[in-house]
Amino acid sequence: MSFVFTTALFSQEQRFSMQEAIDFALKNNRMAKNAIRDIEAAEKQKWETTSTGLPQISASIDYNNWLKQQVSLIPAEFFGGNPGEFAEVAFGTEQSMNATARINQKIFDGSYLVGLQSAKVFLEISNNAKEKTDLEVRKSVINAYGNVLLAEESVNILEKNIAVLQKNLDETTKIYENGLGEEESVEQLQITLSGVQSSLNNTKRLQKLAHQMFNITIGTDIDAETVLTEFLDGLTSQNIVISLLEADENIENTVDYRIAANDKRSKELLLKLEKSKALPTINAFLNGSYAGYSDQFTFAKKNQRWFGSSLFGMSMDIPIFSSLGRTAATQRAQINLEKSEELLTETEQNLKLQIASAKSNYKYAIEDYQNKQNNLRLAERIEQKNQTKFFEGIATSFELRQAQTQLYTTQQEFLTAMLDVINQKAELETVLNQIPKN
Repeated sequence: MSFVFTTALFSQEQRFSMQEAIDFALKNNRMAKNAIRDIEAAEKQKWETTSTGLPQISASIDYNNWLKQQVSLIPAEFFGGNPGEFAEVAFGTEQSMNATARINQKIFDGSYLVGLQSAKVFLEISNNAKEKTDLEVRKSVINAYGNVLLAEESVNILEKNIAVLQKNLDETTKIYENGLGEEESVEQLQITLSGVQSSLNNTKRLQKLAHQMFNITIGTDIDAETVLTEFLDGLTSQNIVISLLEADENIENTVDYRIAANDKRSKELLLKLEKSKALPTINAFLNGSYAGYSDQFTFAKKNQRWFGSSLFGMSMDIPIFSSLGRTAATQRAQINLEKSEELLTETEQNLKLQIASAKSNYKYAIEDYQNKQNNLRLAERIEQKNQTKFFEGIATSFELRQAQTQLYTTQQEFLTAMLDVINQKAELETVLNQIPKN
């Protein structure tokens, strides 16, 4: 019973408005989720870098057992022997154990200070990359949502066209069978009907693919039952926002500019890192140890004697001469910095061009939509007139077919124009980094 209930639960359809689809995708789209993971990884890397400058504690235990103890030669006269002779002596016990704990602490390291700054910049880069990903996911959802609506609306229009054509064909066939019309009129309508039916079959296949693409984009199963609650005409009206054409063009607020600025900042830090390698590094350490000695393994017994020791020390490494290796590395970092500065300027110029182009495309999309809307009304009137003339015997079947073909083309152009308004607005909002609030 529980299995049946679970299956039924997951087979339920999911209903989405445009904004609901965007919100769902920002949480479930695989690229969006990986962008979140990149931020989490950057935060961990920042702490990883920070921790290298904090106290590092390590411990070690060493156990030694002489299978054959080392022998040293001592002048025999030390023990009352003859001069020139040597006595064989084994020093120490056969077994020993030593336990040591050590604390290391950086006192000064220029590369560590630069590393801390770099970790912060890397986190900013990850945050900007997440914002960029969210913008792209949002645009992809809008495109996919619009494609589904386009396919659905195309199917509806084609089915209505087929119904009208089928009615015309039936009436024309009866007229021909009664000897009042020409066979060519029937054949012309059959050709038109066949073409529209073929278009309908193809559009239904595209409709299924559009749904699957939408499901992938929002991050759900490819075959999930998703229902879109908005309509193409209503969504188009909502996306005609003339004020967006006058939106502020603050290039520095765009995510692409911030990403390029992050790259420049990272190159500055790399240059700083290379320069810091010429500075001395100072480290300190403190260790304590206990050592035990015995000819037998008695280290676990209470009466085993342990000898303690402790040591504190500091070290300073001073780079003096690297055969101009550090100089070359610094110069290379300087060159990379100059390249990133050029890239930042190039990005700024390209963004200005992209914004101007996006505004132009959006304005054209609105104008084209209004034009196609008027053309559709005219095409409908022309088709209706030719249909009336045809059945009155004034117009030929060829003229009717031309009017019908013109109408069907205009219908598809109007649907495409509506989708273009939606997509061009999303493109402009993405470039401007101006996303309307829910």
